Amino acid sequence: MERKKVRFLPYNIEISVAKGENLLQAAIAAGVYINASCGGEGICGKCKVFIEKGRVESKRGEGLSQAQYDQGYRQSCQTTILDDLEVRVPVESYLDKRVLERVRQQEIGGRSLSYQVLEDLVEGWCYDPLVCKYLLRVDPPSSQDRRFDLSRLLVSLRKRLLGECLERPKNHIFHSSERQDHLEPITVDFPVLHALPHVLRHSNWEVTATVIQARVHPQEGMQQLRGPKNPQLIRVESGDTTKRHYSIALDIGTTSVCGQLLDINEGQSVAEASDYNAQISYGDDVITRIIYSQRSGGLERLQQKIVFTINHIIKDLLKKAGIGVDHISYMAAAGNTTMTHLLCGLDPKYIRESPYTPVTNYIPPVRAINLGIDVHEHVQLYTFPSVASYVGGDIVAGILASGIYKKSALSLYMDIGTNGEVVIGNSEWLITASCSAGPAFEGSGIRHGMRATIGAIEDFRINPITYEPMIITIGRVKPKGICGSGLINVLAELLQAQVIDRNGKFNTDLPTNRIRKGEYGYEYVLAWSNDTQINQDIVISEPDIDNLIRAKAAVYAGCAALLESIGLKTSDLDQIIIAGAFGNFIDLERSILIGLLPELPLEKFLFIGNGSLLGAKAICFCRHMVDDAERIAKMMTNVELSEYHPFMEKYVAALFLPHTNEAEFPKANRRLQTLQEPKLMRG
Repeated sequence: MERKKVRFLPYNIEISVAKGENLLQAAIAAGVYINASCGGEGICGKCKVFIEKGRVESKRGEGLSQAQYDQGYRQSCQTTILDDLEVRVPVESYLDKRVLERVRQQEIGGRSLSYQVLEDLVEGWCYDPLVCKYLLRVDPPSSQDRRFDLSRLLVSLRKRLLGECLERPKNHIFHSSERQDHLEPITVDFPVLHALPHVLRHSNWEVTATVIQARVHPQEGMQQLRGPKNPQLIRVESGDTTKRHYSIALDIGTTSVCGQLLDINEGQSVAEASDYNAQISYGDDVITRIIYSQRSGGLERLQQKIVFTINHIIKDLLKKAGIGVDHISYMAAAGNTTMTHLLCGLDPKYIRESPYTPVTNYIPPVRAINLGIDVHEHVQLYTFPSVASYVGGDIVAGILASGIYKKSALSLYMDIGTNGEVVIGNSEWLITASCSAGPAFEGSGIRHGMRATIGAIEDFRINPITYEPMIITIGRVKPKGICGSGLINVLAELLQAQVIDRNGKFNTDLPTNRIRKGEYGYEYVLAWSNDTQINQDIVISEPDIDNLIRAKAAVYAGCAALLESIGLKTSDLDQIIIAGAFGNFIDLERSILIGLLPELPLEKFLFIGNGSLLGAKAICFCRHMVDDAERIAKMMTNVELSEYHPFMEKYVAALFLPHTNEAEFPKANRRLQTLQEPKLMRG
């Protein structure tokens, strides 16, 4: 078969592929990231590249203008390789991991709105790790003592575990049976037996045993929860390794993956690392990836990509902390239902097909090495249980971290990201729904939208007299697009300055050349081509604004419909918790102004950042959180908004800025009317 060379610039990465190969697939094989929001359907235009040398066969997809096509741009997903190529990847496809590590401390009125400490959130949280290490002195065999190696080891371990129980204070959080003079039988992981005789004798009968602690009994009256109650011996090492005891907590997001290396002995995080989920080359959202998983070999490739990302993060964490992979004892991961399925290699096909039934909502702990994760064979991976197709373990982990399941206050928990999930409830009940907002806030479906990376416009102001913009980008460099938080700010500013009306349509009578008729309708120029990295004007158009209004309407309508389903209103809420990386960077007041968030006093809002990662961290440090996580999943009642008729009514009502019902946003409407009055007087 004839082979062709493809060189990707500016990376100078070259790959040899078969003639006739798809260009996007070649980029994926070469490890070159090209934004492919639609997963190769040819409708988003994000995967465009410039063909500098060589011959291709390509049709112009919906997302590429005729002018761009004539200049030499091609959509890589629609391009077949016919010759040796030099392909330039445009700057808007560059990803910068530094952005993933940004932390924003939000303050309103001098009050901090962000908490990152478990003790501040979870009532009753205490340090009692799920996985522990014990230094044991084992009696050696003799002619008078011919017990098996495993028997004598378990005797020593049993004494140590019994001592741990008796040393616990009377007011200890766990069940009273732990203080009794007996333990459940200790189970043994089979691979322990292979090395046991050699480890015992090589270490002169002094060894370190790694044990998964007995599960905490459920509260009285609760149904027995899944999972082993017995202590489980998973590893035996020579000598004393108790001081080298670490776990890894992971948040497996659709766009990015975040990890923390936890020192179990010290009860604290010692390193943190993030990276983009390598699956993004196959699509921005879970639906696109589910569709891709049904192609030949698609599921295997998606599983390999997420494992590749996790392994890269593990290497980064270990390098930062200066420890070896051999010191990892346990892993906990939280992700949405689709991401968890893809990580474990489970077919996600029926997640998106009515009646929306995943393979399972609970995946038993699995040996991480069996998934391809580069850790020792004894390390088990715990994944959080899911609630429904679109309410996954990341939300369960966030509720665990937020502590609302233990409080009497009525809370609304919102995670606004690639999708939008909401949870309402308290210690007595929890109800949840997925808002299906789509990936607009990730930049997909927006002409110059992009992920939050260096060069993305994140803040925006407009002069109400001249209508000239002031933009601020991430990294303070020339702009190359607009990220999600920037889109919210742009929309709010255009509305306040009356550049657009409440329907999102431009006021074309204003005295400014920033508003013009473009290829896709009227648009506002945020930055002229000379001032950008992409050598073209960066604009926001009426179709872009329509997409944003639909996305914000879905989120707000989801909250309103969920409240109505239980006979409540937004005014009944005691607090609103905003979670997720995107949520931590949105402007609260502007989000209310456009009708994305309910209009409540600002002091009722709390930002907790990455709640999913906090929940995974809690599992590693506190074993009773495992049962709590499963109890939370059991408590949650899922509402399928697509089948809940009032949702569509509320969605249509929210397709307005901020909302067709002025009573729901009285302050926002008064503010907009006040801004309008001086212009009416001048007119």
